[in-house]
Amino acid sequence: MTSTDPLARFHAVIPAGGVGTRLWPLSRADAPKFLHDLTGSGTTLIRSTYERLTPLAPDRVMVVTGLKHADAVTRQIPELNGPDLVLEPEPKDSAAAIGLAAAILAQRDPSIIMGSFAADQVIAPVPDFQDAVREAVSTAAAGKIVTIGIKPTHPSTGFGYIRQGQRYEVEDAPHAHHVAEFVEKPEQEVADQYVASGGYLWNAGMFVAPVGLLLEHLAQTEPELHAGLTQIAAAWSTEAQDLTLARVWPTLPKIAIDYAVAEPAAAAGDVAVIPGDFTWDDVGDFAAIARLNPASHQEGMTVIGEKARVYSEDSTGIVVADTNRVVALIGVEDIVVVDTGDALLVTNTSHAQNVKQAVQALKEKGDNDVL
Repeated sequence: MTSTDPLARFHAVIPAGGVGTRLWPLSRADAPKFLHDLTGSGTTLIRSTYERLTPLAPDRVMVVTGLKHADAVTRQIPELNGPDLVLEPEPKDSAAAIGLAAAILAQRDPSIIMGSFAADQVIAPVPDFQDAVREAVSTAAAGKIVTIGIKPTHPSTGFGYIRQGQRYEVEDAPHAHHVAEFVEKPEQEVADQYVASGGYLWNAGMFVAPVGLLLEHLAQTEPELHAGLTQIAAAWSTEAQDLTLARVWPTLPKIAIDYAVAEPAAAAGDVAVIPGDFTWDDVGDFAAIARLNPASHQEGMTVIGEKARVYSEDSTGIVVADTNRVVALIGVEDIVVVDTGDALLVTNTSHAQNVKQAVQALKEKGDNDVL
């Protein structure tokens, strides 16, 4: 690798936030989904993400996560350098998390190209993902904010979409296209049209960009957020770091990176996309976990948990057991059972997305001890 290789300037950032409320009661505020092995691989989601990225950015990986997760993340990624573990005092959404990483990296070297990849995604095959990242880095080096879109396998209404524009001619990135627009989660009929057209990709929230360009767009659209992050970054790795973070972070506005940077930048013609020809899953609910654990199927039932004791007859679905209690299922289809020490969830795969509403209702009732 030579100094002219854009990959030598590449730093990977892993935002590890969000509770994953659709995976309650397995995923909770103190143990969110990225800290769990949800695929039966023996590796947690955040560790798998790190291992995908470190060959592309050796010793150049940063994690942004909540203060309460510091010990767990350090245990799972002991290779992480101290200054590269960025701890949020409280959740402030993705623009603050990714923007702070960009501001810190810009202080170190304004020529850095950063890539942001969520901690809770399942991707295979890894070499195909890494090839897409290399193309994204080359495209970013040409002066674009780049997203990696996923070729849709079905017309999902649960994801946002990216409409591809014309080809973007750039060296070492033969699949690059301009982004015409980002589209919110569509209705089923519209999703059918998107997939049939072949011109749309799923928005997986992966962004690769020169740190200066990302911060430039953030300053234009969210000047208050940009100013606060700049203050924090200027104090990073100094004696004033903790005091500055504690003083400024609570004042920052909450906004997603898509609204703060990606969509306005696309409207300005500054965003390109690399189509990702690999499988991708954001493990959004228990139906996803069932899909991702085919090896554990036993007569139509997916069973997860070292202590699991499950009897199944004429039944299909998924059981996640964190206790040694016997779970017997007879004549039920597509069932979801999640058994933990202090909470029990029973639903079916078609209603798995609605678990989030149950969590909200428990919160409103004040049952925070199980959240």
